[in-house]
Amino acid sequence: MVKKQVMFTFPEELIKEPIIYSLSQQFKIMPNIRRADISQAKGWVVLELDGEEEEIERGIAWVISRGVRVDPVVGDIVEG
Repeated sequence: MVKKQVMFTFPEELIKEPIIYSLSQQFKIMPNIRRADISQAKGWVVLELDGEEEEIERGIAWVISRGVRVDPVVGDIVEG
């Protein structure tokens, strides 16, 4: 098992879509929301993804295919 921290940036049309829930249901990934900011026009979420590396990579590819921007996060966003 590995942990990977990523930031999802959602375009306006995907703000209300259950992307994180679907990610956890379709792939063997446990997401942990570390920080988030959502408005009606945009949103971003910093997640810690826990699972097998291959499964996390498949999940990230799926999220990108849905139209969400995914960026790596270095360090612990909450603890500094």
